[in-house]
Amino acid sequence: MADWFFHHVCPHSPYVWNGHRFSGCFINITFAFGVNVLTIIVTALLGLTRKIGGRRRRNFQRSLLEKIFLHFLPAIGLCLSLFDMVFLLRKLFTGDVVEYHEWLSTSSLLAVWIFTTIFANCSNSEHIFNNKMLCLWWIVRAIFGIFIFVSTYADFEIFRTVNNSFVVLLDIMFCTSAFIISSEHAKSSSMEDSLLYVNVDLEDCHVGNDKEDKQSCWNLLTFNSVTSVMDDGVKKQLNFEDLLQLPSEMDPSFCHNKLLFCWKDQYSRNCLNPSFFWAICCAYGWSYVSLGLLKVLNDCISFVGPMLLNRLIHYLQQGSGTTDGYVLAISLGLTSIFKSFLDTQYTFHLSKLKLKLRSSIMTIIYQKCLSISIAERSQFSSGEIQTFMSVDTDRTVNLCNSFHDMWSLPLQIGVALYLLYTQVKFAFLSGIAITILLIPVNKWISELIARATEEMMKQKDERIRRTGEILTHIYTLKTHGWEVLFCDWLKKTRSQEVSYLSTRKYLDAWCVFFWATTPTLFSLFTFGLFTLMGYQLDAATVFTCLALFNTLISPLNSFPWVINGMIDAVISLRRLTRFLSCIENNIEPDRANISPSPTINNDQEVQDTAVFMSNACCSWSSSKEVEPNILLNNLTLEIYKGSFVAVIGEVGSGKTSLLSAILGEMQLLHGSVHANRSIAYVSQVPWILSGTIRDNILFGKGYDSQRYQDTLWACALDIDISLMPGGDMAHIGERGVNLSGGQRARLAMARALYHGLDIIMLDDVLSAVDAQVADWILHHAILGSLAQKRTRILSTHNHQAIYSADMVIVMDRGKVKWIGNPANLSGSSYVTFTPLNELDSTQCIQRQDCQVIERTETCKPFLDEKEDTNAPNEVTETVDGEMRNEGRVQLSVYKNYAAFCGWFIAIIICISAFLMQASRNGNDLWLSFWVDTTGRSQMDSSTTFYLVTLCIFCIINSFFTLLRAFSFAFGGLQAAVKVHDTLLNKLIHARIQFFYQTPGGRILNRLSSDLYTIDDSLPFILNILLANFVGLLGIAVVLSYVQVFFLLLLLPFWYVYSKLQFFYRATARELRRLDSVSRSPIYSSFTETLDGSATIRAFKCEDFFFTRFTKHIILYQQTSYSEITASLWLSLRLQLLAGLIISFIAVMAVIGSLGHLPLNIGTPGLVVSGLKINKNKNKTLKRLGVLI
Repeated sequence: MADWFFHHVCPHSPYVWNGHRFSGCFINITFAFGVNVLTIIVTALLGLTRKIGGRRRRNFQRSLLEKIFLHFLPAIGLCLSLFDMVFLLRKLFTGDVVEYHEWLSTSSLLAVWIFTTIFANCSNSEHIFNNKMLCLWWIVRAIFGIFIFVSTYADFEIFRTVNNSFVVLLDIMFCTSAFIISSEHAKSSSMEDSLLYVNVDLEDCHVGNDKEDKQSCWNLLTFNSVTSVMDDGVKKQLNFEDLLQLPSEMDPSFCHNKLLFCWKDQYSRNCLNPSFFWAICCAYGWSYVSLGLLKVLNDCISFVGPMLLNRLIHYLQQGSGTTDGYVLAISLGLTSIFKSFLDTQYTFHLSKLKLKLRSSIMTIIYQKCLSISIAERSQFSSGEIQTFMSVDTDRTVNLCNSFHDMWSLPLQIGVALYLLYTQVKFAFLSGIAITILLIPVNKWISELIARATEEMMKQKDERIRRTGEILTHIYTLKTHGWEVLFCDWLKKTRSQEVSYLSTRKYLDAWCVFFWATTPTLFSLFTFGLFTLMGYQLDAATVFTCLALFNTLISPLNSFPWVINGMIDAVISLRRLTRFLSCIENNIEPDRANISPSPTINNDQEVQDTAVFMSNACCSWSSSKEVEPNILLNNLTLEIYKGSFVAVIGEVGSGKTSLLSAILGEMQLLHGSVHANRSIAYVSQVPWILSGTIRDNILFGKGYDSQRYQDTLWACALDIDISLMPGGDMAHIGERGVNLSGGQRARLAMARALYHGLDIIMLDDVLSAVDAQVADWILHHAILGSLAQKRTRILSTHNHQAIYSADMVIVMDRGKVKWIGNPANLSGSSYVTFTPLNELDSTQCIQRQDCQVIERTETCKPFLDEKEDTNAPNEVTETVDGEMRNEGRVQLSVYKNYAAFCGWFIAIIICISAFLMQASRNGNDLWLSFWVDTTGRSQMDSSTTFYLVTLCIFCIINSFFTLLRAFSFAFGGLQAAVKVHDTLLNKLIHARIQFFYQTPGGRILNRLSSDLYTIDDSLPFILNILLANFVGLLGIAVVLSYVQVFFLLLLLPFWYVYSKLQFFYRATARELRRLDSVSRSPIYSSFTETLDGSATIRAFKCEDFFFTRFTKHIILYQQTSYSEITASLWLSLRLQLLAGLIISFIAVMAVIGSLGHLPLNIGTPGLVVSGLKINKNKNKTLKRLGVLI
């Protein structure tokens, strides 16, 4: 039966094997007809079962991707199958033989798209095509389609090859779209549950811009949404209001809840060894895998160019007069244009995913800092925690690039090597041998880089910690003249950091040398062995191989960087996991959860107890320390509601620790501590928020005019405010630098009184004010009407406050030495260390009391008047806003960086880069000359001569590559050292007023994130920019030399290019500056929160500060999103221009082959240089956008 079938279906073709590969009959029957029939059966079965099941259509509107997936792609499939049918009819009418297996293949393909179109218009179409099994089957179908494409490509059927290539691409796009849509549906359903888990409304999370979510298909593909921003960027200085609005899916609150849910789930399943990486995979894994399918399509398209080029050169060599050459030439350009859209869309969606991941990680780190106690946080330095927010977050986000590249780059290398085998047989193994020999070398270098990076990060953490300490105590250093001493102290840490940085940079230089010379050595050894094996080089072989070598350059060069990025990301993920695994502050917040103490006998006494401690042993050590240092030992006490308690004792006796233990900031080793968590807390060093005086007092609470004025009067702040410009709307610098110590203490005291919480804990607030003001605060604030019926716990040495208390607790070496009424205190040892001047000053205080009352009363009308005039939008700024330049970057900036590197080194770098590119272009031209000579059969010299000359070019190229790599490493290190030292010297010798007017977070941003850019990112970007620029220049020179008609296109191309780059650069400069400006408030807010986390937790204001931080993240995200969209706007248009250039060069080569132009055989092969333009020009402008 089978023989009869094949005899009639394939009468003129072998059934399975034709001696070299599978026969056309076998491929059409098995890979085409059989696969198409199975597709129809699977689709029909799913359609019928879904319809019988009664699944209803979703009640919301289809998205743009779903409309394209269900209507546009099937329509294209119908058109392609009809085109294939018309092609067979054309062959039949011209007298050619069309076998039955060809009709079966084409008819079954048409039937597939007809069935797909029918089911796509059914009411339950989403449930049919979103089925996971059908998605996987379409992936398998696309793989079988590749075999059909290779078969037609080998038979040199131009039209069918182009048509089959579009069929394969359509199958890949169809299965990719189906996979993305099904993943989005699954993610939406799971996210509803996750948002309910974290008590967040789904509608509240999506606060993005609906206009951004409902763009047309053309605007999405061409990034026209950013055009309005770029128009404003040309006309004026951009502000945050001019930026693109974030889409709903990129809202930081939504992203935070998404990742937080996954992290909590991961931590609950494996609390001993949780993995933050798996939490990220849970949150964004499906979206990331969907992008992987798009990347597969993009990578496959990159090999279509060299394959079409091979056919084009074969056509040119044959000199055929058919139209196949024009089809190939235009297809070459259309392939480049199609790849441009795929490349930019993949980059855009990957960048969006990275931005979502970045905001998620930053907000989770911030929330963690709000949740863990000071004792638990003690295992990390402040510099290390700040590094989590800056460096480790960026490195983790960069994992999105590295993870796909880990499989994509080997895939690209493997496909390229297979295509090389089809061109030069086993001669490509010599090039593979070079690559394999470099693998252990690269692995060894990567391990050294990983160790150096880890040590460098430790020194960076220490440097940032020391920098933060210097900025915190800069006033003390200035007044004592210690700034130079501590500057040298900081430079020692910087020198150790630079030593590890230099190790990494020089190892990177060796990597750059190996990776940059690999393609050149690859071509030398491959062509050399190919000729020594007895084969003759021709234009098609040489330039197809060169195109494949150029395709290999990117994966070969990128793979070690990917490995390094993966290593950095793994290190950062371990650091973040260790931090996020810290135990949170989980003291019971409700009074109802307090267990009765053994000493409490009835329910009435339980209700009257505000604070209860039983055999409590507390330590400032974290929970991970094996032998914690116990500071509070076996404390047992009970404080009743509404009482005034004074905590006294010698310095270091444990007074502050006692208050911290009540707050839950210490690690509880044994016993129990229970307190009503409605606590107002004033620390020993008052924590002042960067903002207005009113903001500091309100602290997120609503404004009550009468209570606000009473609070200012009780804390003796009315006089101070009346003397300030702007009154209570005057802006206070970071940590209250423009306030005196007494003003800071009274401002923190006013915050505690205004909130009116159940417990007020004051840590030695009276010591910061003089005796007169202390007496006023004691009688009108602590003992006044605002604090009546409140439980007040005061740590103090003030004699009058002690004897006004209801109960006194004497602390001694971490233990309660005595508890009782202050009337019985005279017999205790406390009198021995009570300051005598306080005892003598009581009468003086009473005499001055009336003066204070009179002075304060006179200011009450002033405050009433201020009530009407002070509005929230009338803030008097005493802190300078962050400045940013306008217009283009001054030439002096580039000169200064070159001077930091050293002018001699800068000149060496430029010369070596140009000579490196010249030797590479000479290598290509020499190969062209070799092929021309071989094609004309005028062998003036032996093969050895050509190989030796080619070897000389390779040696010269390798030398200048090595010189450029090490020059860049040395110059970058010189600049890193000099920039840091100059910045530190300028900073340390600045006037104290500068630190009053400049937030510390802004300064830390300069010394952490921006300095990291100068240390690591800027040299790398400049290196790539210079390499791409000289590469682009070399390509333009070669094309102008070998094809003079390229000059006709050069002038209009340069005109369009200059217009695009002018339009882009004006906006890119502004966006880069806004990016830096929007980043500073994040670090300022984060540093401020680290300092005052105990106060924030005591007041239960975590939500208020998290919302405040999220607003900073939104601005940062908006800037980055606008910057990425603008960059891709330019990238797409440059790649489209490159596609036009490629088409022009290819068409001119076809015209020249017909004898109308003076072109030789080798010259068409240099069309491969046009393929480089598509990459080099795009990368050059993108790097310029980063630098300008």
